[in-house]
Amino acid sequence: MNNLVGKYKKDGEYSYALGTTIVFELLKNNIKCDCLYVHSKFRENEYTAQIFEMAEAKKIEIINSDKIFNTLSDKENCFLIGKFKKYKKQLVADANHVVLVNISNSGNLGTIMRTSLGFGIWNIAIIGQSVDIFDPKTIRASMGAIFSLNVELFNNFEQYQAKFSIHSYYPFMLKAKTQLHNAHFTRPYSLIFGNESSGLDDKFLNMGTPIIIKHENTIDSLNLAISVAIAIFHATK
Repeated sequence: MNNLVGKYKKDGEYSYALGTTIVFELLKNNIKCDCLYVHSKFRENEYTAQIFEMAEAKKIEIINSDKIFNTLSDKENCFLIGKFKKYKKQLVADANHVVLVNISNSGNLGTIMRTSLGFGIWNIAIIGQSVDIFDPKTIRASMGAIFSLNVELFNNFEQYQAKFSIHSYYPFMLKAKTQLHNAHFTRPYSLIFGNESSGLDDKFLNMGTPIIIKHENTIDSLNLAISVAIAIFHATK
């Protein structure tokens, strides 16, 4: 097995789970892991025994190497890395979805993944020219939540719409008329959000029930990840 490591590449075959908690989530969810890299400063914690028990059961190679951490991680507290092959999952057709159109920030995407999982939405659609879901920064921001989720990529919203036409659409937009506290969510629903800077295109005003999250005019907008968290809380409660 070739476990030589260079910088992470978006078009590469493999990605990396950086940190003990995230490696635990990787293995727990039965994602195919090629090997574990262990730093000389690695110390036992609450996950250690389970991680190495799972690694032994799955016959995962353990490699002791400090140099690799300088290549893959810019975090000083990262002492365990899991190398895994990228994979594809499909959304569950009759489940509720979070739909992200042209999302561009790894931190936002990872945070949204973690929030979605925390409130019971297990399916996320990524539309268009969006940030790489397998970037180690995205995975780390999700705290490994990505490994529990179904995340499916679509070239455009029309492709998603053709596959999930039974869903009730709720685009979140500043030009929407329906305020969130007045919205009624019909299942299965799609909570739709746009790019961090430009939001959703005006064509979404004609889809389903556009919703606005009203806030004081002391700010121009909410952070995307916070907006999604507020919407998910209201929709799922």
